[in-house]
Order: sequence, then structure tokens, then C-alpha cells
Amino acid sequence: MFLSIATTHQPATDLGFLLNKHPERLHELELTYGKALIFYPEASEARCEAALVLDVDPIGLVRGKGQSDGLLDQYVNDRPYAASSFLSVALNKAFRTAMNGVSSARQELADSAIPLEAVVTPLPLRGGETVLRQLFEPLGWDVVLAPIAGPQGDPTSRYVRLTLRGTAKLSALLNHLYVLVPVMDDAKHYWVGDEEIDKLLKRGEGWLDSHPAKELIVRRYLRHRGVLARAALARLAPETQDEALETETQGLSEDKLEAPIRLNDLRMSAVVEALRAAGAKTIADLGCGEGKLLQLLVRERWVISLIGLDPAIRELERAAKRLKLGATGGPPEGRVTLLQGSLTYRDARWAEADAAVMVEVIEHLDPDRLPMLERVLFGAARPRRVIVTTPNADYNALFPSLPAGQFRHRDHRFEWSRTDFAKWTQHICETYNYQVAISGIGHHDETWGAPTQMAVFTR
Repeated sequence: MFLSIATTHQPATDLGFLLNKHPERLHELELTYGKALIFYPEASEARCEAALVLDVDPIGLVRGKGQSDGLLDQYVNDRPYAASSFLSVALNKAFRTAMNGVSSARQELADSAIPLEAVVTPLPLRGGETVLRQLFEPLGWDVVLAPIAGPQGDPTSRYVRLTLRGTAKLSALLNHLYVLVPVMDDAKHYWVGDEEIDKLLKRGEGWLDSHPAKELIVRRYLRHRGVLARAALARLAPETQDEALETETQGLSEDKLEAPIRLNDLRMSAVVEALRAAGAKTIADLGCGEGKLLQLLVRERWVISLIGLDPAIRELERAAKRLKLGATGGPPEGRVTLLQGSLTYRDARWAEADAAVMVEVIEHLDPDRLPMLERVLFGAARPRRVIVTTPNADYNALFPSLPAGQFRHRDHRFEWSRTDFAKWTQHICETYNYQVAISGIGHHDETWGAPTQMAVFTR
């Protein structure tokens, strides 16, 4: 992947002082996933251009340090080539001082708007040209796109060569690229937690709060983690904090929608009974949230140990409080363990569980993340029992307050019909040598089935 930054401000070679990289030298940076090279294809008084070329080791992404950092565990993908969060990390390491707007030799110039041109290639076009222009044009950049040829030489809409032209501080350009390149890619190669909010707000200072697409930027940058996105938006615009809190407590339409039929209670009871029937002793609740299922299971004498996994620290804190961990009246030390982590990365901390549960979790994942979840859960951990519950999209027709085609929860990435769910469970069985039993939870309608569908996988 390639990034270049050029200026015609004269003397243009002052770009070297701004970037803290001498134009007459080749600069190399070792990264955990490869190497970054910085050099100057052109360095004259009239025009100066600095290039950052990232050489990503595709084998390193799945071996050694790369694997321990939680990188994608696929050998065949576009990660070594497409501009992504790899480029942002290299950008920050190579030009951190410039990103902070500091230049010991040319501070006055660092504080000034100068003519700049940036080229990023190949840039993934997740969402198309419209989304890309929505990201960069409100910041004052003139956007020029050139399609990149596909495998057969034909132009493809999946990747483009992006050129930005405008007059701005160099630090502004670098921070725009740092945030918006992974936003356009709509992915991150590393785990996203609470600290990622601080990075976003630091690099978005002075422009993100007024950006018309700030909600899109925040959600994509934080990998669609609803809790993190709401927290970031509340900090980004304090005047909207009340609205954000209302969204968190009242906007969970799924809870309101299902309350009249006590679906959550029925769902939890069904899962507990399925675990009891399976003889499960060590249970991992994947996507445990605030610990409602764990609270039920901790009361059961047949359960030896419980593990709760969730990506959000706030949810884990609520779970710890609900379960009274470390407090009087709480479970014995070591019986319940809460872990921050992701379902899409291998994690030995819960891999020894004989049963794993995902209650209304899978629909919160982007569809392109499902293969990684499948490999981690069914391929690597391979618990003896896996229980998955998810909404039955067919049944949505019976919710009078739910518009046609709308999901039960704003954070859902998809909702499966009974046919879709059956196809997915069959795929799991054929691929990972499991058997499955599918049942419904809640009132069964002759036409639309039950509101929740549950699969119990056994090997």
C-alpha cells in the first residue's frame, strides 16, 4: 500500500522539516507486521513529495507476533495490499510529531495552511464513491478517484486510487488520513476497546465534532461497537449526552418490543435447561453483556465454573456488580471469570469450556465476520456443546410497532429467517462435524414460527 504527500509551497523542500525526515535519505521502520519505507520521489524548490510504502508480511499476519496481536488469521485476503488500519499505524509511527503539529525547525510553517496533495492507493471502496466523498469533501479536500484494474484487467469498483488536493495544515491532512482510511476500509486489524475512543477524539480534535458524517465515522472507526460508539459521541458532543443516554436506556427497541411476551425470560430459561440437559459443567457465555444469563447459572449447583466474555468494559463492570463478584454474598472466588475479548479472535482463556453459549449475539456481527467466528468457535475451541439463539426474522411480521423490513435492534447487522438459520447451522455441521437440533422459543405461530430460534450443536 502506498501513501504520498506533496506540496508546492516554496521552498517545497521544507516538507522534510515538517515530516522530520531528510529528503536525501531512505528511512526504514520495522513494524510488527512488516516494514515501512519513507523516501522522496521528488525534492525540488518547486515541488517536494514524500512517499510512505508499507510492505506487509502476509505470513506474519498469522504467525508469531502477528497472531498474538489478534490479527486476521487468513492467508488469502487483501490485508497486505489494501490501505487500512495497517497504514494508519505506520503513519502514526512514521510521522507522529508532524501529526501533533510540531516542528522544531519550522513551527511557523507547521501552524500554517499550505498547498497539499495526498495520494492513497489502493483504497477499499466500502460503501462506494458516495461514502468516500461524504468523508473527505466536507473537510475541504478536492477528491479525485481513479479505479484500479481487477484480476482480468477490467476496472473494478472495489478499490481506487484516491487523490486529495487542498490547502491546510499538514497535521490536519495527516490526522484526516489516520482516521478516515480505516473508516473507509470499515475494519481494524487489532482489538478495539475503550482506549480506541481516546485515539479517535485526539486525532479528530477540531473537525470531527462538526463533521456531517461523524456518526458514520465513529461507528466504523470503532468497528460498530454500539456501546463504544455511544460513549464516543457523548464525549464528542457533550450537549448530546442526554440523548446518548436515552438511546442506551430507551432506544433498545428489542427489549421493549419483546417485553409483552416475556421473551427474554423464556429465552434464558430455555438456554439454562438446554445446558442442564447437556450436562455442561464449565460454561462460556460469549457476549455475556451485563451478566443476566450468568446470574441464573451461578445459582445452579451442577455448574462448576462460568466464563463471561464481552468486548465492552462497561458491560463487564455491570456484570461484576450484578454477580456481586468479590463482595459479600457473591460466588466463591474463581467460580466466575469475566474476560474482555472478541468472538472473532482465538482466545485460550475460554477454550477449555465444555459448553459455549451465544444468546442474541451473532446478529450483532457483520456478516463478513462470521467465517472468523466459525473458525474460532467451532474450528479451534470446539466445545462439546454450542448453543446459539437469534431472532426469527419471519416472526417480525407479528410485531405491530415494527416497520416492515426493520430489525428489532438498531445494532443488528442482520436477522435470519428460519430458512437462513437452518442453512447456516447445516453449514456448521458439514464443515466442523457437529450435529444440530433447532427449536423455537416463545409462542409458536402457525405461519411465522416462534420469535426466537435456538440451535444446540453437539459433537
